[in-house]
Formats: sequence, structure tokens, C-alpha cells
Amino acid sequence: MKLKELPVSLFHTLKLKCLSVKELKNSDEQRLPIVVSLTAIPSRFSTLHIVIKSVLAQNYPPKKIVLWLHESVKKNIPKSLAKLEGEIFEIRYTSLDCPHNKLIHTLKLYPNFPVVTCDDDLIYRQNWLQDLYDTYLKYPDKIVAHRLRCIKTDEKGKAKPYKSWNLNDDCSSERFLPIGAEGVLYPPNVFSNIVHDENLFLKLAPKADDLWFKAVAFAEGKKAMKALKSPKQAIPILGTQRVSLKKENVGEDKNRVQWDALAEYFQIQFKN
Repeated sequence: MKLKELPVSLFHTLKLKCLSVKELKNSDEQRLPIVVSLTAIPSRFSTLHIVIKSVLAQNYPPKKIVLWLHESVKKNIPKSLAKLEGEIFEIRYTSLDCPHNKLIHTLKLYPNFPVVTCDDDLIYRQNWLQDLYDTYLKYPDKIVAHRLRCIKTDEKGKAKPYKSWNLNDDCSSERFLPIGAEGVLYPPNVFSNIVHDENLFLKLAPKADDLWFKAVAFAEGKKAMKALKSPKQAIPILGTQRVSLKKENVGEDKNRVQWDALAEYFQIQFKN
């Protein structure tokens, strides 16, 4: 977390902590026909209720929020999180232990609903979900994201270092990589069944779920776009970055390695 983000993070964390659990669970707000799906690592359990509260407190909350956790942590759920369970929010368990949990199981549970993924360490602005949904209504066949990167490749088609994948004006839409942290909306039936192939994604992209979803969608001819309107960036929660895949995937450039493996398997070649 950057120093300038600290006051904003503390303010919004305190504000969400003060919200009534009863009111959030029994909100009369109109709900969007969307399912929000996420997973989490144990080191973030103590602050995870803040993330969930930020989604429950949206201007228009979702139909459902599903949190997927590894089955080994069933007895370690903090009370602050458990008491949020109800009609909207539920916790489910899986034998899988990978970041792909944030989406793959929910796709099976709710095949006819758009699914929005989010992270376990951020506070989301109140219009975050509505902005994604409004764009989806206009472009129902597109994957919609608040933040994108541009997959950069060399003349041989090999991925350039991930740190160079910055989005710029000359990036063609086929290269758009939706970034899960800020929220991504996946329309119904956007993936083929291969998205659920555990052996394959654990072999090709074991730590890069966003890249896996990009590759499978691209193989089906599906493209992404930026939301027509986006709120300010999501707010990091203090103390959640001590353990992070970003340090490995970005710092050690493993995103590049995993993308090359995916591109080879799916025969991905960008035209522009």
C-alpha cells in the first residue's frame, strides 16, 4: 500500500465496520441479477468481512455473493465473516487450492447469470458493480472489466515481460487482458467446458487465473472491453499485502512464462 492510500483505507475500513450487519443482510435495495464470486487466502480472513461489506453496501447489491475457500479452513472462519452469511452472502468449500476457485465453481452453480469476480483485499466503491452491469446491458457478448492490460508480444509471438503490458491507445481489443482485482464481469456461456479442466490449468497457469480465463475466452472468440464508466480505483485494505501472488507472478515475471504456455497450447496468435 502506498503511503497516500493509508488515510483513505483507514477511513473506509472504519466506515464499513460501523455498518449494521442486520441492515446489510436484509437490504431492501434493488438487487442486480448478477453473482459476485471470489476466493481468499487465510492470511486475509481477519479483514475479509470488510471486502464483503463493501459489496453488500453497493448502490445496487448483487443477487448473490459466493466465497470459495479450501475445505481445510472450515473451522477457521472468523465470526466477523460468518455473521454476514445469509440470503445474499454464502461461503462454500472446495478441495482445490488455487486462485481459479474465484470463478470456475460459480460458473457451474449459476450458468445463466453474469458472474463478477473480485479480490479478497480491496474495498469496492459503491457504484463499482452497477458500472459493470450497465456496460454489460449494452454489450452482452463482451467480457467487461474496470481495468485492462495489453498483452505485449515480440516478433516471434512470445510474450514480452509482464511489466511492459501497459494499456495504451494502439492496443487492439484482442490483446485486452481483464484484471481481476478491479472487477471483471463474465457473461453467461462465455467459456467452453475446458475452463473447468483442473489438470490443464494447474499445468499451464497454476498461479495465473486471469490469464487462464483470458486464453479460454479468446479460444472461443470472446473479447473484453473496458467498462464505459468506472469508479475510482478500489481501496487496498491495510495489512493484506504481506502474502501476494503479485510478488511472484509480476516480480519474478511468471505471468509471462504462463502466458507463453497458454498461447502455445491454445495456438493463440494475435492479428494486430
